Amino acid sequence: MDASDEAAADRGICESGLLVRDGAAFVLRRDAGGAYRLDLPRVPVDHVQKRVRITGVLEADGRVTVEGVAPA
Repeated sequence: MDASDEAAADRGICESGLLVRDGAAFVLRRDAGGAYRLDLPRVPVDHVQKRVRITGVLEADGRVTVEGVAPA
């Protein structure tokens, strides 16, 4: 594992909450409070306005690069 892989592993997250559309973007309203703006590889139309669990990497600017979305 190189340094960039280790850094990404340190920022890995698994969060649950409500997936909502915010204009052209998507946001996870976290069960724990607060929200994350999401970078999604595809639009999860079946999960919008539903509780989901996301896995991904928390970027330096506070966005989450999402690796997976599943029902919570």
